[in-house]
Amino acid sequence: MTQDGRQYSESGRRSAWAVAAALGAALLLSACSKSVVGTMAAYEQDQPAGVLYNKGLAYLNAGKGNDAIKQFDEVDRQHPFSEPARKALILSAFTSYRNGQYQDTINTATRYLTLYPGSPDAAYAQYLIGRSYFNQIPDVTRDQRSTLKALDAMQTLVDKYPTSEYVDDAQKTIIATRDQLAGKEMQVGRYYLERREYVAAINRFREVVTSYQDTRHVEEALERLVEANLAMGLVNEAQTAAAVLGHNFPDSRWYKDAYNLLKQKGAEPADNGGAVSEAFTKKKAG
Repeated sequence: MTQDGRQYSESGRRSAWAVAAALGAALLLSACSKSVVGTMAAYEQDQPAGVLYNKGLAYLNAGKGNDAIKQFDEVDRQHPFSEPARKALILSAFTSYRNGQYQDTINTATRYLTLYPGSPDAAYAQYLIGRSYFNQIPDVTRDQRSTLKALDAMQTLVDKYPTSEYVDDAQKTIIATRDQLAGKEMQVGRYYLERREYVAAINRFREVVTSYQDTRHVEEALERLVEANLAMGLVNEAQTAAAVLGHNFPDSRWYKDAYNLLKQKGAEPADNGGAVSEAFTKKKAG
């Protein structure tokens, strides 16, 4: 994961702690709360929802996360679809997140969204899902399914809950995940370039240029396109990549390298059109 990714992860943990503290203060229930009608008959040892919930909070405050989760889950089991059960379920998801049990967090938060999609804490549940996937992102040499899932979860948060307090962090996380995905494309592209598999390399670098223009990898991707296209004798394509690089990043060291490569072939940067040029034209129009 990138250094930026770790920074956002720390920001996410602080946000999660703040929400949990607010929930703990706002959701404290009296130990004498009444259980849902009919539930007591189903379970001989049932306890009032408030008793179970307060036990969970006590365990949480004592740092006994697993015990807290068990108590919160008991509220949901013994008093399903009740308001205490709803509140306990989101705290169960948070506690799993705090424990680093990310798959449990995802499962619990997903269940919460299924049962209570329009509730006040739905955005927070979606946020916990995104953070859990994000915290499992590996380095760029490995499979990036967690990165894609983190991106999808955070984009869902931004789209469905645009006024949520978690949107700012979600947008930062989206930037970090896109940078990670672009980094993966670059890593594979360089591998193909070293093996002289130029078509495969070009496809990877072009993907960065057309789909991840807002990442820090785009300058290198354009220069690598110059390298790969020149190696295949595709001078027009190389000229275009260099021209786009020089127009958008004139002070980049990657542009200097691209310019020198063309010069060695007796050519200069020139925008001859094509997918790479169109990608940046659309970006400016947008």
